[in-house]
Amino acid sequence: MTDLLLLSNSTNHGRDPLEHARDAVAEVLDGRTELVFVPFALADHDGYTERIATAVAPLGVRVRGLHTAADPVAAVRSAPAVFTGGGNTFRLLAELYRRELLEPLRDRVSEGMPYLGASAGTNIAGPTVRTTNDMPIVEPPSLTSLGLVPFQLNPHYVDPDPASRHMGETREKRLAEFHECNDIPVLGLREGTWLRVRGDWAELAGVSTSGGAPGRLFRRGAPGEDVSGDVSDLLAPASEPVWG
Repeated sequence: MTDLLLLSNSTNHGRDPLEHARDAVAEVLDGRTELVFVPFALADHDGYTERIATAVAPLGVRVRGLHTAADPVAAVRSAPAVFTGGGNTFRLLAELYRRELLEPLRDRVSEGMPYLGASAGTNIAGPTVRTTNDMPIVEPPSLTSLGLVPFQLNPHYVDPDPASRHMGETREKRLAEFHECNDIPVLGLREGTWLRVRGDWAELAGVSTSGGAPGRLFRRGAPGEDVSGDVSDLLAPASEPVWG
């Protein structure tokens, strides 16, 4: 049974890493005492792993950085749980392709291994990373990602500021552009929130730091709508891309 915790962000302003979601992390780990951490979205793998280890230590969980494994594929295949951290989505995906880790991760999740993601680690849980906010600082072989859920994700979703004089695209405008070429839902996750998935059940939870519902849902040809609580209907198979 698929078992996912997909966080918009790992750290709320003024709080320690994962502090705002510690109960949710404990629930998905369900007594497991070991976690494999995927730090490839940031350049400082050791420092990032240490920060996550400190964050989950109060839960009695030990952390192993995947970058330290002599055989990363074997480490994923034997991992009791995996947490993929945030940073740059393109760098993360490129490293997963280079180390041939996408298929082992998909396999383990299909076997019921808990997968936790934050920011970039949440982006790659969708079918592609085409709705990430990040700059493509490297070029992965493909934009196809893990496909753990059948819809696109947009962590760090920010609502338009009606008082802003900035003339560039808002997040909502960019997602509307995505839907000019694609027919697949996009779930925006506001800061401080997360998506929990277990089998055919999905729920939005957490407390948005900007107020309002945890998520905002975008579909092709329809205005965005705030969503919270049970969103299990999103787990239905998505349509194929439109492209034009």
